[in-house]
Amino acid sequence: MVKQTYYGTLANGEIVTQYTLTNQQGTEVNVISYGGIITSFRAIDNQGKLGDIVLGYDKLDDYLTDVNFFGALIGRFGNRIAQGKFELEGKSYQVELNNGENHLHGGYNGYDKKNWSVTPYVKDGQQGLKLQLLSEDGDQGYPGNVFVQVDYLLTQENELVIQYQAITDQATLINLTQHTYFNLAGQGKILSHELMIDAEQITEVDSGLIPTGKLIDVADTPFDFKRLTPIGQHIEDSNTQLKYGLGFDHNYVLNKKSTIDFALAAKVVEPTTGRVLEVFTTEPGIQFYSGNFLDGQSKGKGQSYQQRSGFCLEPQHFPDSPNKAHFPSTVLKPGQKYNSKMIYKLSTIN
Repeated sequence: MVKQTYYGTLANGEIVTQYTLTNQQGTEVNVISYGGIITSFRAIDNQGKLGDIVLGYDKLDDYLTDVNFFGALIGRFGNRIAQGKFELEGKSYQVELNNGENHLHGGYNGYDKKNWSVTPYVKDGQQGLKLQLLSEDGDQGYPGNVFVQVDYLLTQENELVIQYQAITDQATLINLTQHTYFNLAGQGKILSHELMIDAEQITEVDSGLIPTGKLIDVADTPFDFKRLTPIGQHIEDSNTQLKYGLGFDHNYVLNKKSTIDFALAAKVVEPTTGRVLEVFTTEPGIQFYSGNFLDGQSKGKGQSYQQRSGFCLEPQHFPDSPNKAHFPSTVLKPGQKYNSKMIYKLSTIN
């Protein structure tokens, strides 16, 4: 049985519920209906001690005003669209500019700011949630009525399996992802975390973090994480791409035979606790963000979140794909079904 607790009430009177998924290892994931947000993720370290490994807040009000997308489901379009403009089937669209002169993560009231319909379930002794949302035609400027379903399933193998599905009644864009900030030590900076990303290239960005369309080889650059490397080892190097992002905030082009292969994309090891996070995905890219824009203003769980106190690994199609014809397409048409799958897998090493 999935535990449910009252989390708060929205201004329109809607109730926000928190759901607690647990497994036999003691792993515990809390998710609220608002934004499908993962508010906590408790996992054991190599001493068997449980600890919360994600950044988050203590109350609903903080999530309502959050600009960091802590723990949230992201849509309709994860990441940036240049100047919020795109063309689709001969028609021009303008979506919200909520990141300077660009569009980010679906707009001011994207899927992270919606109160989803949630159905808890138990499958083969494993606890899960089915989240559903109708994103209406014109939502944040996007065309088409889109029905979205996201499943969270916590397995006995300490995997949080996230499955995304969507259908539309007219051509639209879809690029869904998850925006949890991890700190596998539970506190402090993430610079000593060791990271591997299975990618030979990143998408080069301009000063607004919009892809130029060019792919850059990571070899002999600070972006080379083909082998486990401390996040902080090269983060202060003199490098134009690092300067634009104030650190790492880049899309990695995953080494995959096809865009639908389900494969390991990234692995993170935290040396002091022995916690290991692996991220698997069907997506062609993954955004690695080293928490550069955190500035101590956001507070929760007894902490103020300083710069680089959390990292995100967001499986996705590439940023600004609608305006880059050679990038994998993010167009969804009537009669098609959007399907994407990812896993956060936790383990420990001594």
